[in-house]
Amino acid sequence: MTPVVQRWVLLAGAIALEVTASLSLKGALESPALYAVVVLGYVGAFAGLGGALRAGMPLGVAYGIWGATGVALTAALSTTLFGEPFTPLMGVGIALIIGGVLLVELGSQAAHRRAATTAPATTEGSR
Repeated sequence: MTPVVQRWVLLAGAIALEVTASLSLKGALESPALYAVVVLGYVGAFAGLGGALRAGMPLGVAYGIWGATGVALTAALSTTLFGEPFTPLMGVGIALIIGGVLLVELGSQAAHRRAATTAPATTEGSR
């Protein structure tokens, strides 16, 4: 697995675990045994996020995607699982969060490209 694929797989796993833990937290109010899922989910989520960072994903990008995706999925799934409301205004808010994260990702990519094109080339004699 390439490092790029690895960081995205780790981040996706972290998001899935965080959403599972958050939804289980709500469910644990009725079934206290779910607190074990909450703890394991959050620990796993932070481990996955740390793994994505170790694999080279920038913190601002990883945390932004993790947070925005987690909010969007938790809101949508809590509507389905728990009958919680999902209003158009909430949808707009989630769209704005996702838009902001996309801008952070695009800005990060542009900064990396700019740094790569302005970095001085090393030659054998200059090492």
